[in-house]
Amino acid sequence: MTPFFVLLGLVFLAPVATAIWLSLFSDDQPGLGFGAERSVFVGLRSYAAVLGDPTFLDGLSTVALYCVIYIPLMVIGSLALALLLDSGVVRLRSWAQLGLFLPHAVPGIIAALIWVYLYTPGISPIIEVLGKADITIDFFGLHTTLPSIVNIALWSNLGYNMVVFYAALQAVPREVLEASVVDGAGPVRTALQVKAPLVRSSIVMVAMFTMIWSLQLYTEPMLLHQSSQMVSSRFSPSMYIYDAAFGRNNYSLAAAASVVLLIVTIALSYGVTRWTNRVNSAEENAR
Repeated sequence: MTPFFVLLGLVFLAPVATAIWLSLFSDDQPGLGFGAERSVFVGLRSYAAVLGDPTFLDGLSTVALYCVIYIPLMVIGSLALALLLDSGVVRLRSWAQLGLFLPHAVPGIIAALIWVYLYTPGISPIIEVLGKADITIDFFGLHTTLPSIVNIALWSNLGYNMVVFYAALQAVPREVLEASVVDGAGPVRTALQVKAPLVRSSIVMVAMFTMIWSLQLYTEPMLLHQSSQMVSSRFSPSMYIYDAAFGRNNYSLAAAASVVLLIVTIALSYGVTRWTNRVNSAEENAR
């Protein structure tokens, strides 16, 4: 376990401790701003400023709405694709799996740039084709910007989670599936009532990791910020942190916002884990 704890300390505990330390201090210039800059202890002042900032709270609500839309689509979509591949209906299964996984191999920045091109009027072939059919859509509109971001994330990550589910389905005992066929279950019923419950742990894992990644939403809205007025520089908590640190040079505020985001992520992950354990315990007791 030593390599694990060394890596945990270097890439997680040390940065977290540094962020907490930075959040408790702030740079101050005495003498009406003409003195030498020094760090002074400010306690929880930065946390109060973050939690009292409407733009940060708006960013949290935006990410919450993003999670409500994105996580179900991701989990259901990737599971459906995995079940379809596992059913044997799809021909050239390995090629189909590779084709679905390839978008995940594209770096996130490149993927976002591709979709910004496809979303931009005047250069987008999609908008041109839709215009010929008298269909007008503004991908950067008030009510379409967030779905546009969700679409980019789905395109990038759907194949990866599909592979996770497909690997879990391959571990399902074949005799269980044969028994369901003998009992008269069709392909759809076998998929929904036999296969899906047996890979529940993978479903919870994918949902939890997707939630954690969603709370750190940054790349897609940061690139769309250049093309859409609906995406502000503080659209998400991660963008708020970036703007505070490198736009306003307020590292104490950025560190406090980072710690708040970490606490929210840990709390939600813990809640999902406890809820899953309770459901599993209830089912075991019922059996």
